[in-house]
Amino acid sequence: MVPIPNVSGDNNVVKRLLVVEDDCDIVGLIRHALRSDGCQNIEVVGSGQAVLESIGNDPPDAIIRDLNLPDVNGFEVGRIVRSRARGGEIPIIVVTACQSEADRVLALDLGADDYVTKPFSLKELVARVRADGEVRSPGVYRGKHLNADFAVIAISVDGQPIRLTRREFGLLHYLVPNRNRVLTRWQLIHRVWRGVDEIDARTVTVHVGRLRAKLGKAGEQIDILFGVGYRFVEGQS
Repeated sequence: MVPIPNVSGDNNVVKRLLVVEDDCDIVGLIRHALRSDGCQNIEVVGSGQAVLESIGNDPPDAIIRDLNLPDVNGFEVGRIVRSRARGGEIPIIVVTACQSEADRVLALDLGADDYVTKPFSLKELVARVRADGEVRSPGVYRGKHLNADFAVIAISVDGQPIRLTRREFGLLHYLVPNRNRVLTRWQLIHRVWRGVDEIDARTVTVHVGRLRAKLGKAGEQIDILFGVGYRFVEGQS
């Protein structure tokens, strides 16, 4: 058996996982892989409505979900989760048989942090759960528009709190300390998607675009250097 990276070690925040999947065989594989690695608190639901009820009662540390649900469109579930209180903080990993670029981009646009196509590697899936649940190192930034306290995951623009997904937060936390320095897409992939294979440049583009949009005026500080990478510019705008 291929060894699976640790998910539930002392430094990992993924203590409770919600799996949204109506295929019993796939549920069994996911549950076995994660429990074998020590993640014991795994809730399994098979419908979009059950997802919304679960995050309302006791929000999980991460969600693994299928796009093909019997009652609610999987894309719509992602949008609703992100709109709920604390929903923006929950890492969402989509696991689906849909392999088109359009489906991948739409899922990311509607709040997914990662997208894994079936059939998938259990080793890769567990690595993605681990990467999405990482706690970033502390730090504080105070700018003209942007204020960020990375230790407590508190981001605001012009005094208004901004809710970011884990990936968006990870990107900002890598770009800001490296301000005025150009970072390539592959550097971002290595730092923000660490331990995860097969992340393409398009995924980074979608996440950076979404981050810039959420930051509003402060988003203009993230320069896009086409064909090169990205740079957070101190004092711009």
